[in-house]
Amino acid sequence: MEKRLSKKNKKIFGVCGGLGDYFDIDPTIIRALFLISVIVFGTGLLIYIILALVMPEEGTY
Repeated sequence: MEKRLSKKNKKIFGVCGGLGDYFDIDPTIIRALFLISVIVFGTGLLIYIILALVMPEEGTY
């Protein structure tokens, strides 16, 4: 079965859960990376919003 990127394990929009599932990484690690990128670089929030708009819901592809 082919892997597809979708929103899963929702906390806010499911972006971190979907990325964690796609890359076989714990979603908490992805959430921590987004938080660090927001604090240090300021770009994590913009990337998160773009992914929340672009990623399909689970089972809608």
